Amino acid sequence: MTIWTDFSTQAPHIAAVFTRRHAATRNLCLLATLRSDGYPRISPIEPRFFEDRLWIVGMPNTTKFRDLARDPRFCLHTATVDTELTDGDAKLWGVVDDVRDKDLHQRFAAALFDEIGLDLRGQEFDHFYAAEVTGASAVEINEGTLEVTVWKPGEREHVVRKH
Repeated sequence: MTIWTDFSTQAPHIAAVFTRRHAATRNLCLLATLRSDGYPRISPIEPRFFEDRLWIVGMPNTTKFRDLARDPRFCLHTATVDTELTDGDAKLWGVVDDVRDKDLHQRFAAALFDEIGLDLRGQEFDHFYAAEVTGASAVEINEGTLEVTVWKPGEREHVVRKH
């Protein structure tokens, strides 16, 4: 499994598309988890980069976090707002690790306050999920051709063109 800094080194193109789209939608992404009955659930989420990792954190006691506590597999998709894909989109899939480091949580809360003014300082986090990427793809249109860049750990990014 791969943390963000390793992923962005191994799959720089997909990481760049993900980062660009993540910023363009003010961090909004769609998180796919597995419900207790095995069906997929899609939920909005605002994952954040902090200390060289991608974190999936948010409001406590939500179904998406209960899903991840039961089954850590996820897919994270940048919010597609342009059906022409002029800026591309990206998907990451992997597993989460619930990090129970209270000092890290407080550093994160302080950084979040400094960045967007949301004050979670001093609060305890129910779940604090680090995303570990096990695969990724990015979709872009280049001169009328759909290009899908794909990556798996241990492999190089490669492009599949669809005319």
